[in-house]
Amino acid sequence: MIAERLEHYAVAARMGCLREGGGGAVVVTAREGGSALPGTAEARVACAAGAKAAEVADAAAAFARAKGVPPPAVLVGNSIVLEVRRAKRAGRLQGCVAIVTGSAQGFGEGIAREIAAEGAFVTVADLNGPLAEKVAADLNRRFGPDTALCCRTDVADSDSVAACVARTVRAWGGVDLLVANAGVLRAGGVDTLAEEDFDLVTNVNYKGYFLCVRAVAPVMKLQHALYPARTMDIIQINSKSGLAGSMKNFDYAGSKFGGIGLTQSFALELLPHGVKVNAVCPGNYLDGPLWSDPENGIFVQYLKIGKIPGARSVEDVRRHYETQVPIGRGCTPRDVARAIFYLREQEYETGQALPVTGGQTMLK
Repeated sequence: MIAERLEHYAVAARMGCLREGGGGAVVVTAREGGSALPGTAEARVACAAGAKAAEVADAAAAFARAKGVPPPAVLVGNSIVLEVRRAKRAGRLQGCVAIVTGSAQGFGEGIAREIAAEGAFVTVADLNGPLAEKVAADLNRRFGPDTALCCRTDVADSDSVAACVARTVRAWGGVDLLVANAGVLRAGGVDTLAEEDFDLVTNVNYKGYFLCVRAVAPVMKLQHALYPARTMDIIQINSKSGLAGSMKNFDYAGSKFGGIGLTQSFALELLPHGVKVNAVCPGNYLDGPLWSDPENGIFVQYLKIGKIPGARSVEDVRRHYETQVPIGRGCTPRDVARAIFYLREQEYETGQALPVTGGQTMLK
C-alpha cells in the first residue's frame, strides 16, 4: 500500500480515538506485512482492506468507547498494521501536533522550545538539517522522547515540504498547528539589489508560505471531516515590515505584505474546514541570528548599504533600532510564542495580523 494511504489511515485512527476518548496526539506506527498484532483479540481493531478513512475511525472510536482507551493496534486487511498509543503531555498546548518551519535557530527555535514546554509535539523543520537535529534531540531530552522530530526541509521546494508533513503525520497521526516561520532577508536599494536576491526572498518568504499551507491543508481538512469538533491553526510569523514599508528593504517588506494577503485569503477558504489562519507580526529580534550574524546579519547588511544615516559600526545600527521601540527592547521568541498561544486558544479570530512590536508599529 502506498505511503499516502498509510498516512490516511493514521489520521483516521487518531481522529477516531480523539472523537470518543478526548486528549491530544497519539503515536502511530505504521508497518506492512503480516497480520500478527500484539495483545489479545480484545485489544485489536480490524478493518477490511478497502476500508475508507471514516470506517477506520469508526472502528477505533467504537473500541475507545467500549474500553475507555484507544486501540493499541488497527489491522487494515491482512497486511497493514497501525500500532497506536496515546501520547500525553501537560500544558496549554497539550497534545497539539505542530510543525514549525525555520526552527533550527532564531525565532523558530525559540518558538519550538516554548510550545514544546507547553505540551506540543513539534516537528523541527529547517534547511539546516544538522542544526535542526540538535534542537529536536534537546527537546526530547528535556520533555520526553516523543516530543520532537527533525525534518530537513526546504520550504521553497514542494516535494521537501510534502515529505515533512507526511513524516509528521506518520509520527503522530495528524497536524494541528502549522507555524510558518522560515524566512530570509536580503537588503538593498532599487538600483543595487540583485535579481537573484529578490527571487530568493520571494521564494522563501512568499511562495514557501503557500507551499506549506498547501501541504497541510488536506490533512487538516481530513481531520475536520472525521472529527468536526476539532479546530486547527495556521500561523505565519510575518513581520512589522508586513505592516509598513521598509527603507532599502523592499523585497522583504513586499514578501511580508504579500504574506498577510495570503493569510487573509487562506482564512476565508479554510474556515469551513475548521482551520483558523492568522499572522503574527513581530518586532526586531535583535539578539537573533537574522540580525546579529557577524557575516550576513541585518546589522551588517544595513551598515554596508548605509541605511542608518551616520552609523559607523554595527553597534550604532543596533542602538538606532533600540531607540525606535517605546518599550525599549527588541522582541523575543517568548513574546511571539505568547501571541501564538493567544491565537491558538482564541476561537473568534481568523485572518488577522497581530503586531508584537513593543509599540514600534501600531495599527491605524
